[in-house]
Amino acid sequence: QVQLVESGGGLVQAGGSLRLSCTASGRTFSNYTMGWFRQAPGKEREFVAAISWSGGTTYYADSVKGRFTISRDNAKNTAYLQTNSLKPEDTAVYYCAADLTFDLVSKSWYPGPFGGQGTQVTVSS
Repeated sequence: QVQLVESGGGLVQAGGSLRLSCTASGRTFSNYTMGWFRQAPGKEREFVAAISWSGGTTYYADSVKGRFTISRDNAKNTAYLQTNSLKPEDTAVYYCAADLTFDLVSKSWYPGPFGGQGTQVTVSS
């Protein structure tokens, strides 16, 4: 089992920034691809970003590319999501996930068996 705890969410004005953190405990953190998903009210959960176990490869949804940066520190068992130039449409609960998988047929990311409780990000216009 991997336990994930997100933090760093909050209320910010459009154009602002937040740094989300995801701290893991349990199994070896560095074994897993880590990532972030988000879910806005009335919408389905959507993929935001992912990072390989080494941190050498990153993936982003088109909607956040160039504004968000995912990173990880395996020594601290922590993954991060730096969110810049935030927009009201970025308002959502952001969830950390471990052991993500990518489906080649649907070209979609899936969160895998481990996930956190989420942290709320609210962007005011």
